[in-house]
Amino acid sequence: MTSADAESMFNEEIRNHYFQTLDSAAHYIQKLDTLATLEQNKAYFLKSREWYKRAEPMIMAYDYQNYLSMNAPNLLKVEIDDYTDIKKLNPQSYQVLEELLYADEKVPNMDLHLVINYLQARIPYIRKNHIIYTQRDRHHLKMIRDAIVNIATKGITGFDSPMLANSLNEAIYNYESIHKVLNIYKEAFKDQALYEQWSNEIDRTINSLQSSNFDDFDRYGFIKDHTNKQLELINQTADDWGIALNTSRSLNTTATNLFDKDFFNIKQFSLQGSPDMSDERILLGKKLFNDPALSSTGTISCATCHLEDKAFTDGHKKGLGINGVELQRNTPTLTYAVFQQSFFYDGRAAGLESQIVNVVNDENEFHSDLNTIERKVKENASYKPSFEELYDGEISNQNVRHAIATYIRSLAPFDSKFDRNMQGQENSLTSDEKLGFNLFMGKAACATCHFPPAFNGTVPPKYLETEFENLGVPKNADFENPVLDDDPGQYHPYKVEEKRNFFKTTTVRNIALTAPYMHNGVYETLEEVITFYNVGGGQGMGLDVPYQTLPPDSLNLSDREQRALISFMHSLTDKRFEKVGE
Repeated sequence: MTSADAESMFNEEIRNHYFQTLDSAAHYIQKLDTLATLEQNKAYFLKSREWYKRAEPMIMAYDYQNYLSMNAPNLLKVEIDDYTDIKKLNPQSYQVLEELLYADEKVPNMDLHLVINYLQARIPYIRKNHIIYTQRDRHHLKMIRDAIVNIATKGITGFDSPMLANSLNEAIYNYESIHKVLNIYKEAFKDQALYEQWSNEIDRTINSLQSSNFDDFDRYGFIKDHTNKQLELINQTADDWGIALNTSRSLNTTATNLFDKDFFNIKQFSLQGSPDMSDERILLGKKLFNDPALSSTGTISCATCHLEDKAFTDGHKKGLGINGVELQRNTPTLTYAVFQQSFFYDGRAAGLESQIVNVVNDENEFHSDLNTIERKVKENASYKPSFEELYDGEISNQNVRHAIATYIRSLAPFDSKFDRNMQGQENSLTSDEKLGFNLFMGKAACATCHFPPAFNGTVPPKYLETEFENLGVPKNADFENPVLDDDPGQYHPYKVEEKRNFFKTTTVRNIALTAPYMHNGVYETLEEVITFYNVGGGQGMGLDVPYQTLPPDSLNLSDREQRALISFMHSLTDKRFEKVGE
């Protein structure tokens, strides 16, 4: 191997592999034609998609925006910069083409023509404008790592193939490309036994993917036995190659378990340049979190609405503010809130510190302001020693907010029964809990919005964006006579009709303790929540929800499968709350 700072000597071979995959994808996409038979177009689509999937690890690593475009779900995308710059973009991706070709009803030729034309032009464009020139070995190893994470968190869930559920075959194509890159590096391994471990592991992985159909695939065993093993091999390979992976990313590149407490790089979910987390800052933040003196009336604190024994929710349909005033929406859990890129159900805050500003200023919550908060902390002598030690004696509203946010960031231990089993600490999951996870990640399609390991809407593999969905949530829990909830969600403040009723996808961790559910607290039980999804959301119940992102078709979950899903979600209760949930 060459120096870790030198360009990889294998760039040309990897680039040539990239060209081969893109050229093959382009070759078959060029054969699609509105004049061809449906069966011919389906065959060409499947071959083009196969080669795209072989290219995907490299596109994802070195051309991420085109990856997002080529891989986009068939959902309208609205980009808002300000009131005068609102873009509404219809996707023209492989997923759209899949849905057009495999629709139950004949689709207009013009719709098919637009998507085919886009892909026919886009793939050669991606090839022409590639950037595989000066990558280091660490870049190629990170490419492999990200592909492995992407397969486990999205690839095997049906996210990419909603109509055909062809996800297991497509994961095989990803792995075959990973194997090709590793084979290019074969002679560079100092330890040839390590290369053989890789080769054998990928063969085993492919055999596992080939051994089952989509609905019956054992995703629990796959992640535990293959994904985590491959993350260990990444670390061994980095040592063998004498390189270190970049640490300025959302993921901790040395984590060897998808459900490890340190899988995420928590610094990347904090304000840039802010002080590190420490036990002392967490304790200070907890004290501030529980201090009612910070509110204008001196009667409520953060802990008033976020009760520890309810996994930091409050048990009410909608939160209660000063003097018991009902707030607009349900109080979400603060556990694992750190692993989001947007805060509040409508996403109006971009970070925990910004979220705190909104609470402080809200007339129905703290009804105060940052200067007053700062003054009250300064007037309380008991805080002075902590700020002297931890913030160089500076009691500012910024440091107060940072301390509270640090405490909230600490509420993500990844130590539930499920985590402990995934980490190999226990072998205590029941067959129903394992079945529930496999359903969550497969047939029930929960993980296409609630992405592991945080099981929230922050999208792998880069975890840079948190998704919002329109589910058609009703205002009443009557499945026979539902009435659509009138909360506009993200419609405000820009008044974009296509964002009406969109809300952030929150975590399902600790969900056994966080009833009632949904942004309006409409459902009291998890059984009701599962029923809502099983019937296809608002549209599935016959409501007029023009921009619903949840498919309206029934999931056809049996009673046992619904119970298993709930059993799995109960296994996501953090250790500190387990006795509460008994």
